[in-house]
Amino acid sequence: MKLFTRLDRYIIKKFLGTYVFSILLIISIAVVFDFNDHIDKFTTNNAPWEGIIFTYYANFIPFYSNLFSSLFVFISVIFFTVKLADNSEVIAMLAAGVSFKRLMWPYMLCAALIASFNYYLGTDVIPKGSVERLAFENLYKNKIKPKVWADNVHLQVDSGVVAFMEHYDGSKHTGYHFSLDKFENKKLVSHLTATSVQYDTISDVRFKWTLRNVNIRELSGPREKITRYNQIDSIIKLEPQDFLLTNKMQETMTSSQLTEFIERQRIRGIAGLKDFEVEYHKRIAAPFAAFVLSIIGASLSARKRKGGMGTALGIGLALSATYILLQGVCATFSTQAGMQPWLAAWLPNLIYMPVAIFLYTKAPR
Repeated sequence: MKLFTRLDRYIIKKFLGTYVFSILLIISIAVVFDFNDHIDKFTTNNAPWEGIIFTYYANFIPFYSNLFSSLFVFISVIFFTVKLADNSEVIAMLAAGVSFKRLMWPYMLCAALIASFNYYLGTDVIPKGSVERLAFENLYKNKIKPKVWADNVHLQVDSGVVAFMEHYDGSKHTGYHFSLDKFENKKLVSHLTATSVQYDTISDVRFKWTLRNVNIRELSGPREKITRYNQIDSIIKLEPQDFLLTNKMQETMTSSQLTEFIERQRIRGIAGLKDFEVEYHKRIAAPFAAFVLSIIGASLSARKRKGGMGTALGIGLALSATYILLQGVCATFSTQAGMQPWLAAWLPNLIYMPVAIFLYTKAPR
């Protein structure tokens, strides 16, 4: 049996065509409503038109398209499958000896293509665009100034190495009254102090700091060695973003950056990482929903019904709305009620998978 037939091409064309059309239609409406709601804020805050178009909406469209991709998949599958059923095309396919299992092959292929594309966008492309989008929102829409200072920063920057900074000024990339303590076997072996430290934002070398008015005390048993420097450059595994946490910061990190950030903060004993962990797992779980919702949509719509498209589309919208609502509820439970981040991200899929299997078994044969 051929794995790629004319029938497969026909369904793939219908699936992807309807998916793209639904995205263009719904996102266009969303852009119009968003622009209508915020035009007053944009004009009042003197937002440049090129920024509104090429910074805000150029990143707004892919972000929300990817965020609600599962909804678009569901609507697309139901929309064109109901039309196939109403035109008796599904009945003709089954009568010709094509099993429903075989009929699902092009659906799963399209779901795989969409899931792969969404995963790539969500893990690498969209986070980079979110940096500009959120900065534009904060400046011209929400009038929120980003946090550029921190007091009493106390972090474990490496195994047995603890850093302290009394104050950090993000506008100057400079910290004041800095100390760095190194411990071996729970004993202090080195104590460094500096009146100021400046993070190097130009150098290609990561974690590069310039320390001024430096005193280094090296302890070895009863002996003590003190060394003084006017200025030194040093590699300290510490970045401003490690302690200047901002709202929705997790959305601006690629998945590799998220992984590194979470691991680094765990070593330092930093709490409040649930939002970052949920975001990481959600980027993997969300694309998988394309498979689950494709099965539900096709199984629900393949049978010819008296209510036609209205009944199937109504049921489909209700299911997809509850799926999206469940995503938000689970994320809140993770950050506020202690639910494991991976479970919060995957629970909607785990709940809807039995629904998909049940509807698949009830689909026309």
